[in-house]
Amino acid sequence: MMSPSQAAGSAADPDDPEDRLRRFATIWSRAIFPVTATSLTRPEFEQHLLPLARELSEALHARPFDPVAAQRVGAALVDAHCTDPDSLSRTLGVVDAYLVLYCGADQEPAEDSRARCARLQHALAAGYAQALRERTLTEQEAIARSALAARSDAMDALHATETRFRAVFEGAAIGIGIADLDGNVLEVNDTLTRMFGGLEHHVRGRKVNEWAHPEDRPQTWNMYDELVRGEREHYRVEKPFFRNDGTVLWTNLTVSLLRDAEGLPQYQLALMEDTTERRLLNLRLRYEATHDALTGLPNRTLFFERLEKALAAADGARFGLCYLDLDGFKAINDSLGHSAGDRLLVEVADRLQSCATAPVEMVARLGGDEFVALTTGRDTQRAVRDLATRILSVLAAPITLDGREIRVRGSIGIVEGPAGERTSAEVLRSADITMYRAKSAGGNRFELADPEADARAITRHGLTTALPAALERGEFFIEYQPLVHLGDGTVYGAEALVRWSHPQHGVLGPDHFIPLAEHTGLIVPLGRWVLQEAVGQARFWHEQASLGGQGENGAAARPLRINVNLSPTQLHHPGLVADTVDVLERSGLAPGALCLEVTESALIGADEDLLKPLRQLAEMGVDIALDDFGTGYSNLANLRRLPVSVLKLDRSFTQGMQRHPADPVDLKIVEGIVSLAHSLELAVTVEGVETGVQAEQLRELGCDTAQGWYYARPGPPDRLHTLSLADAV
Repeated sequence: MMSPSQAAGSAADPDDPEDRLRRFATIWSRAIFPVTATSLTRPEFEQHLLPLARELSEALHARPFDPVAAQRVGAALVDAHCTDPDSLSRTLGVVDAYLVLYCGADQEPAEDSRARCARLQHALAAGYAQALRERTLTEQEAIARSALAARSDAMDALHATETRFRAVFEGAAIGIGIADLDGNVLEVNDTLTRMFGGLEHHVRGRKVNEWAHPEDRPQTWNMYDELVRGEREHYRVEKPFFRNDGTVLWTNLTVSLLRDAEGLPQYQLALMEDTTERRLLNLRLRYEATHDALTGLPNRTLFFERLEKALAAADGARFGLCYLDLDGFKAINDSLGHSAGDRLLVEVADRLQSCATAPVEMVARLGGDEFVALTTGRDTQRAVRDLATRILSVLAAPITLDGREIRVRGSIGIVEGPAGERTSAEVLRSADITMYRAKSAGGNRFELADPEADARAITRHGLTTALPAALERGEFFIEYQPLVHLGDGTVYGAEALVRWSHPQHGVLGPDHFIPLAEHTGLIVPLGRWVLQEAVGQARFWHEQASLGGQGENGAAARPLRINVNLSPTQLHHPGLVADTVDVLERSGLAPGALCLEVTESALIGADEDLLKPLRQLAEMGVDIALDDFGTGYSNLANLRRLPVSVLKLDRSFTQGMQRHPADPVDLKIVEGIVSLAHSLELAVTVEGVETGVQAEQLRELGCDTAQGWYYARPGPPDRLHTLSLADAV
């Protein structure tokens, strides 16, 4: 078995020239690798040096001897990035110490080998230095070319930038100006010069602060001071300027701070957009949006702005509002035409404008023939009355239209009070309600707002709007008040009285909502519903009476009659007869069991067209009662042509009978009416009977039937049914 030393000797032959050459390359790579800028690993770098080592070995033995090969090796080292000064010195050390040792020939004299090695070192160093110098020169030249190219590019870019800036500066559609930090204007473009009148010397050389304007916002010059101190980079404001001719130039102004290379403030740059025409257009549009096109007065929009401002005022401020509506303007419009109506409104507006001359007063048109006048201050209680008086006074003079003299009247509602207590909508609503009170009182006058009257009007409005839904939801019901036969005291029938079970106001009597139903036209469906319910109830009573059999005298129980009120609107409705017939047929109630009550005032001056449906109903057997007789001042002779079968005396005739002794005049009047009615074959019913004395006197006077609290108050149908059965049987 071989020893380790023998095994190592067998792996590498020390006498093999190639092996000796590789050992030389290994020593060389270990010497210069640490100071070489290369991405190779050390074994890879060693393989890179091996050809160079072979070239040096071959140059050492070449005949004739030529050291040029060593120069190529030195240049190759530079190409391999061995440019550190230590790379050359370490290479020369390795060549001096190991080239002859590992690559020398035994048959050559040692002195010759050493001499050749020295010359190779010199050539290697020369080649290395030459290559390094050429590399350095090449790099410097590349750097110089790059620097020159960069400078050229920078000059080109600067020139292009300056060219673009000049093009923008000179051709911009907005004004551009440059000033120093002291505010001196250094340069301006043509656009800015034209904006200020076209004379450059009136702009250049001036100071920025010379262009102050009274309408400058307070912070404008504060922002300017911050900018020149370097505390802000830019600001933008809407700023007016005075031109040389005294006119005003409005601009959107943007001012920016320009700093030098070290970041210190140096100049200020102003960009101005001329907004004068746009501002004038906006003002015009604003005027058109806030003024009436026909009269030129402020419109609803501007009025509400002023009103809300007045209502938001503090420190004891008050306001006074006149709400004016022309009386009879629709008739003028309809008779003379809308063109004449417009001219009338223009004249009225001019007159109203002449009334509001104080700075705290204004007149506006809300629309149509409605105008408002507003005054503010601390003594508006007197001022608003004076304003209303002046308005009515200027309207009193006639207006000439198309050769005609037109007299204009107006109704004014006045609302006055302290600011801060009501909204504008509440104020206008109160004024509107008050104006209609003035109109209802005859017009050509003013009325002062009354909170209680406002509340009643608001309640009426709320009831009016709630009526349709109330009928659909079944909020109405009927109470019945008995009609008593004065001869024997039995119940003769009942009057149907509609009630409204309101969700908020409780049970409301007909005086609260029947006029509203008349006004809105809802009285027709409501009246049909009342008729249908009452007739159905009467049919039920008839069935109950039939079940009761005969009375004490053997006679059949008398069926109860039902009285239903008809309003004037129902009388004019073309479906009155058809609806009544339909209800009777559906219920099965005989026409003779129904009595329709019509107020005397509704039939005053009635023509045959109005009486025709009543005659048709009477011919069918339906009784017609003339309600509230004695209150309408009708001609008694007219009773002969009216298709009525019953007179209902108003309660005013029986009030005197409540005293003892009774008023003899009242007794004579009632006696005469009863005698007249009976002579015309009319039955007489008396309302408002409250005492037994009244009932006895009316019986003695010959009245047929009566109703009132003495007998029973209006109530549910079951109570009357019990009473009627007990008395009728």
